Amino acid sequence: MHKLILGNLVHRPLRSIISALAVAIEVVMILSIVGIFYGILNGGRAQQSGTGMDMIVRPGATNALLSSGTASADVRIADVLRGMPHVQVVSPANIKLTLGSSVENIYGIDYASYNALRPFVFVSGGPFKGPYDMIVDDLQAAGGKGIKVGDTIKGLNHTFTVCGIVEHGKGARKFVPLTTMDAIDETPGKAAAFFLRTDDAATQAEKQAIQDQVRSEILTTDGLQDWSVQTLDELLSEMTPEHFPGFKIALNVVIGIATIIGFLVIFQSMYTAVMERTREIGILKSMGAGSLSIVSVVLRETLLLAAVGIVLGVAFSYVLKGLLHGHFPTLSFQLTPEWDIKAIFIALGGALFGALYPALKAARKDPIDALSYE
Repeated sequence: MHKLILGNLVHRPLRSIISALAVAIEVVMILSIVGIFYGILNGGRAQQSGTGMDMIVRPGATNALLSSGTASADVRIADVLRGMPHVQVVSPANIKLTLGSSVENIYGIDYASYNALRPFVFVSGGPFKGPYDMIVDDLQAAGGKGIKVGDTIKGLNHTFTVCGIVEHGKGARKFVPLTTMDAIDETPGKAAAFFLRTDDAATQAEKQAIQDQVRSEILTTDGLQDWSVQTLDELLSEMTPEHFPGFKIALNVVIGIATIIGFLVIFQSMYTAVMERTREIGILKSMGAGSLSIVSVVLRETLLLAAVGIVLGVAFSYVLKGLLHGHFPTLSFQLTPEWDIKAIFIALGGALFGALYPALKAARKDPIDALSYE
């Protein structure tokens, strides 16, 4: 039976190759969309973790996207926050979500206080020297044609000069002076958020107690009662698929389409193979092969095709990850063993389900009719 199964696949190499590639494409579609979606999400979490803040204060109701329109908070509130117990550093910032050649956040920062949260690590260049200077991270600099200190970049409908390139992981990939962003927005002296670093603590419980005290102090201050005060852990807990509208829907739609593609190709391939091998099935039945044996032959052929396709699909996905990272360094593409396993089972399930009807059809063939089939 093993030789028969292998012989059937080798006898029609083009069909076998197309079927295996269909499964491979299914796996690549699943892993690539998951890798990009979760890469962007987890990349944002990593960026926020690297700012050095452990609390964030923002006016009104806000969300985990950390993007905003016009800044509405007076930057002088930073002085109020600095005077509170257990607050070591307060850095006002303006955050703009831009839609240009790519979607990105640009931070308008007060350099001295933002650097005090956790110092920038410069690869080349240095801090702002002029109002239209820009700091970019190393991944942003590596993308496109490559960015060097002294180059000009378009942003916020203005031209900025790159004054420094820093290691990535500081909240955003591009930074401009807060006063410049405010001037562009025509909102002088305003900020969208305030990043706080509170006192260090020996244990997580002590740190939580300190943050609770800071939160209570802020929310009992006149004018700040209705502000949003979050710890870094609370902020990161919101940056999950459940808090992003359409994330799960888009993911499930793509996975569903990929599964349907694999199902249809395997179904067509196995159905055609069964029709072409009617006499062969009749011979097997006349020699005593039962229905279960016939079903087993078809499903084992499918399993072999699916296995080859899955191996190719997973391999192609990791090659794609390397190619995308080489051409788009800022694109976070994350492949995890968990989703590798999920994609394998989805592809296997779709392939076997697609082969089930052809297998049952083959098993139901009458041996006399099958032998007389031309």
